[in-house]
Amino acid sequence: MPPARTTPTEAVAAPRVEPPAAALVDSGTPAATDDHAEVNARIDTVLGNPSKYEQAVASLQQAVSAHDASAVAAMVAYPFTANIGGKKVRIANAKAFIARYDAIVTPAIAQAITGQHYADLFVNAKGVMFGKGEAWLNGICKDSACKDVDVRVVALQPSK
Repeated sequence: MPPARTTPTEAVAAPRVEPPAAALVDSGTPAATDDHAEVNARIDTVLGNPSKYEQAVASLQQAVSAHDASAVAAMVAYPFTANIGGKKVRIANAKAFIARYDAIVTPAIAQAITGQHYADLFVNAKGVMFGKGEAWLNGICKDSACKDVDVRVVALQPSK
């Protein structure tokens, strides 16, 4: 099965998918295992090169933890649809994302990202999910054959 990838237009509408109970993380409890092998095997099967995803997860967590709006904005696939005050708002570029960072990356979304253990990530064809769907990463094709991808933030949304 070929790896699932998104194009920038598909990235705008990442659906909310509830993970199986085992994929949920209790941010107050350490992960049962720190082994990345199982998650990397799922990423490799469904999405492709796990090292790109592992690096993107770590970079996103570091940037959000540091409240580094520029670093987070650099990881987003544009145009991006943000949920601000219950309304969908189109964010055209990094400058617009940075200007609305605190409205987009709410404390609950930041906690879902920073509290996520790599070994407990949920992976499917829509990408790699943090928390209960508050954040999603997926590969954006860089070539027509989708052999090369940039792993980008494709959704940031409040949990239901």
